Amino acid sequence: MHFVGVPLATLLQIGALAGSVVVVFYILKLRRRPVAVPFEKLWERILRDKEATSLFSQLKRFLSLLLQLALLALLLLALGDPRPAANILEGRNIIVLVDASASMKATDVAPSRIEAAKDEVKRMVRGLSGSDRMLIAQMDAAVTPLSTMTSEIPDLEAAVASIKATDASADFARGLRFGADTLRGLSSPEIIVVSDGALGPAVDAAGPVELGDVRISYLPIGSRATNVAITGFSVRRYPLDKSRYEVMLEVTNTNDEPVDVELSLFGDGQLTDLSQIRLGPKERLPRFYPNLSGASKTLEAKIAYANGSRDDLPADDHAFALLPERRRSRVQVVTSGNMFLEAALLLDEYLEVTTIDPSRYPAKGNFDVTIFDGVTPNVAAGSGSLLYLNPSGENVPFEVGKPVEDTDPNYRLGFDELDEKHPILRYTVLSDVNIGRARPLKGEKEDKVIGKSYKGPILIAGTRAGVKFVALGFDVRESDFPLRISWPLFLLNTINEFVEEDVQYISSFRTGAVWQIPASSAAETATLELPDGTKRSVPVKDGRAIFLGQQAGFYKLSMGQDETTTFAANLVDPAESVIKPATELVVGGRAAGPVGEFKVGVRREIWIYLLAAVLLVTAIEWLTFHRRVTV
Repeated sequence: MHFVGVPLATLLQIGALAGSVVVVFYILKLRRRPVAVPFEKLWERILRDKEATSLFSQLKRFLSLLLQLALLALLLLALGDPRPAANILEGRNIIVLVDASASMKATDVAPSRIEAAKDEVKRMVRGLSGSDRMLIAQMDAAVTPLSTMTSEIPDLEAAVASIKATDASADFARGLRFGADTLRGLSSPEIIVVSDGALGPAVDAAGPVELGDVRISYLPIGSRATNVAITGFSVRRYPLDKSRYEVMLEVTNTNDEPVDVELSLFGDGQLTDLSQIRLGPKERLPRFYPNLSGASKTLEAKIAYANGSRDDLPADDHAFALLPERRRSRVQVVTSGNMFLEAALLLDEYLEVTTIDPSRYPAKGNFDVTIFDGVTPNVAAGSGSLLYLNPSGENVPFEVGKPVEDTDPNYRLGFDELDEKHPILRYTVLSDVNIGRARPLKGEKEDKVIGKSYKGPILIAGTRAGVKFVALGFDVRESDFPLRISWPLFLLNTINEFVEEDVQYISSFRTGAVWQIPASSAAETATLELPDGTKRSVPVKDGRAIFLGQQAGFYKLSMGQDETTTFAANLVDPAESVIKPATELVVGGRAAGPVGEFKVGVRREIWIYLLAAVLLVTAIEWLTFHRRVTV
């Protein structure tokens, strides 16, 4: 027998001291106070009867002493926590990885898979032997230990109660590596995976996970696999009509049978489109919605069975997106006068244009875009992105060649080569533009040549010190470019490329990833409000708030009272929407075994029974005292 609580030597010292005190109290004679009585002869007879039973009284007091000493001994033994040597050597060290991915929100088992998993883990906790130790960890996009390695039942049950399923996939390899590292050097190591089995292979960037001598066990959760899902959702505004937008989404049928579904689109909470489609077995169907209107900020998509029934995973039936903000862009035009330029900028109501003479540059305030028309002054702070029209001189971030004119009868001066996929050429036709005179432009290696004549590049784009620029190597008034519809399109596309996130804009983040959310570079921390209403403080680094997001819905990032950013997040993971439970889990070519050796109510901790004995002896002492057996 070993004492794993208070050492035996300490128990003996405490017992000797406490036992001496108890014995001393019982040895002390009982002091009686004198009382005057009216007739002495009557009391002499009573005292003679008392002397006859004095031996029995002493025996009763000795029995009371023994009971008190027994109580003391039981309490001391409970403090020592005695355990058989075999129990100490055979104790297991167990890591329980509870899958908290989105598929565990499935409702094929009541009330959900995650709640069923928690019930199973609670049974294991209550069936731990006194020598076993366990650690509970939640496994989703990260691995979160919810307890220490302990045998304390209340601590483990509290850890199980705190488990909550997320809207992300589980990083199985990370969970196994966490378990293997935690169990390294411990006796009888075991990892128990409680999951529906939709975990994927146990492989990460470091390669396959090797568990060595760690035992791996698997407790499967789930029964059915009926599900349809939204597995893709994005939105963008049209660059020339920001009141209209287009939506791209993808729906998936994970079933083996065809299904009829209803697909609903909501703009700012109002229904804007409702369609019914048929999905074949295992079909992934993309859907494109062009030329939509009716929403200014938020979009939501919902999918449901056409017959009104519900699938087993509601988490992927709903997707969210945020439309780019329709804000006014401040444009500074530095020109001596250009009617074609000024007229084209009037076509977009979301442009706030300030036109100044070159001698008055820069204008007051900060601008998103500055257009230099035939001038190249030193760029002032607050000018934003730069559009050069017919640049010349040395104050440009590229080389400007000598003028070339359209005098060769065999070759027309114009755009001979075009990068028609570039965003600033969207919806334009420049191949037949005639140019009277131009200046070839030569940028750096990283710059992009968008348009090229037989004399060299005449339309380039690039970035200098984080500032975007586009340069057009001729005066539009010396061409027929302004007489074409492509001229205002070119201008508005260029401004849109500068100020809108049309190419890089993310209408929604993907759950389970580390997000880098645009934030004020002056702030060090920001407050993030999650879809469930909870708030978190997140760090800000280099103008980006860093956060591992695992909930789908709309978020709000606050950097101050007047500076807030709203964004959306979605699951959109086809693999996570396949919720068919796996009956077998294989790690490194080794199949996980069944979970066993947990019997509810069986504990080998002797101190529990010693405390029960203390209660029993106390009850006996109370009963014998009131029955006047020990007094």
